Amino acid sequence: MVSLLKPALARLPIPPALLALGAGALTVLSFAPFSLSPVAVLAIAAFYQSLTEASPRAAFQRGWLFGMGLFGFGVFWIRISLNEFGNMDAWVAHLLTALFIAVMALYSGASGWLVRRLDAGAPVWVGPLLLLPGAVVLLEWIRGWLFTGFPWLSLGYGQIAGPLAGYAPILGVHGISLLVAFSGGLLWCAIHWRDRARIGAGVALAALWIGGAGLSAVDWTQPAGPPLRASVLQANIPQSIKWDPEARLMIAETHVDLTLEHLDSDLIVWPETALPDFLHQIRASLLDPLAERARAEGTEIVLGLPAMDLESGRYFNGLLAIGSREDLYAKRHLVPFGEFLPFKSWLGPLVDLFEVPMSDFSPGDNRRPLLNVGAHQVGVSICYEDAFPIEVIQALPEAAYLINVSNDAWFGDSLAPPQHLEIARMRALETGRDLLRATNTGISAIIDHRGRLIDTLPSFVRGAVTAEIQPRQGATPFSRFGHWPAVSLALVLTLLGGRRQIRRLIQSTFNKWAR
Repeated sequence: MVSLLKPALARLPIPPALLALGAGALTVLSFAPFSLSPVAVLAIAAFYQSLTEASPRAAFQRGWLFGMGLFGFGVFWIRISLNEFGNMDAWVAHLLTALFIAVMALYSGASGWLVRRLDAGAPVWVGPLLLLPGAVVLLEWIRGWLFTGFPWLSLGYGQIAGPLAGYAPILGVHGISLLVAFSGGLLWCAIHWRDRARIGAGVALAALWIGGAGLSAVDWTQPAGPPLRASVLQANIPQSIKWDPEARLMIAETHVDLTLEHLDSDLIVWPETALPDFLHQIRASLLDPLAERARAEGTEIVLGLPAMDLESGRYFNGLLAIGSREDLYAKRHLVPFGEFLPFKSWLGPLVDLFEVPMSDFSPGDNRRPLLNVGAHQVGVSICYEDAFPIEVIQALPEAAYLINVSNDAWFGDSLAPPQHLEIARMRALETGRDLLRATNTGISAIIDHRGRLIDTLPSFVRGAVTAEIQPRQGATPFSRFGHWPAVSLALVLTLLGGRRQIRRLIQSTFNKWAR
């Protein structure tokens, strides 16, 4: 099969720039809702092909085009929140989204530049097998935290349903990204090399994927106590009325009615900001009676709502547990321009373009994302926080299970909700913990400790899903060591692959300094 691909690809008159752009767009098919995980490997091989024989400057341009294809097709849904729900003119929303995509594509551009800058004069295998995976993952990792971070569409997420997912409890999402990029390099070698080298590359690729499938059967954590019957509510409140004062009573009644239908569950979870009123405003009228009813039924309720510090006037995006005891978690990692406006003094009049309700939250000061729910400590995240795995694993090993509440209604009927569910599944797999995901309009889900969907509720449906979850104990290797093994391996590959050029650069710099 591989031998047939090479002459076929050689005859394709595809300009390298177009090949890079197409490879980026093709990568989107590896993510939900398409979930064609092997496509990412083919796309990375095509991306590397576009870099061959390119100057570092041209490689940067092609890497940027790869990023434009990836983010242009993968996250253009950002414009929905700006235009349809942020009351921004359509042309401004599209312009700002395009600008954001262009900036995010710079990371891919930098990875392309790094590959070609360091592989000059190196053996032919160095580029695809060392520099490509190393550079791609280093820049992906930097993108995940620089300037508050945007970790969406990391390559590893597209593998949640594939064989490489078996490595997630060991190496995390960036480790899987490294294996995807390495697989792409092996595929490129299998296509372009000859005889035994080609066979060796193919065997190594097969072994890597078979090894992942084998690891998928390993349980890294253990059950802790009896299972719990849990219900996740999805009220399907349209974003257009969510913050309308006249809709507050209807919103509260909808959530309470759904709750009363599931009081036979041990745990009931509401979505992010399910109630649009501050905690202190509805404590006596709604929350105290609801907590009393929950205690009488032996049920714990976890719900999202804003909470205000009455002394300072600061308010937080909160997650409240009521029932046998009360506890409050305040969201720590806020969404720029959605929950707070960064650089207000610098942006000046541009701030007026953002008419997002409740867009001046303060970050919570919780040291760790733990919430006391009944007899258990639970690892919690609100919306975007679950995209940051290092923040999620701060709840371990104490957390018996995970809860994520979200409101993906901001992004309508787009790729965002299935992509976000995919991220939540990766967090469950990395930590070896069951995860409950409650969203306002979908996709709500109950996920087991291997990242598999136990049950889901589709988008734009009002209702609930109920299933048994198993509290667990113990820690996966990833929850102990985080990203450092994967990032360190990526750095080592990059340094090994570029050692000649790095040595020359150091020597040249020393000579200039010596003069």
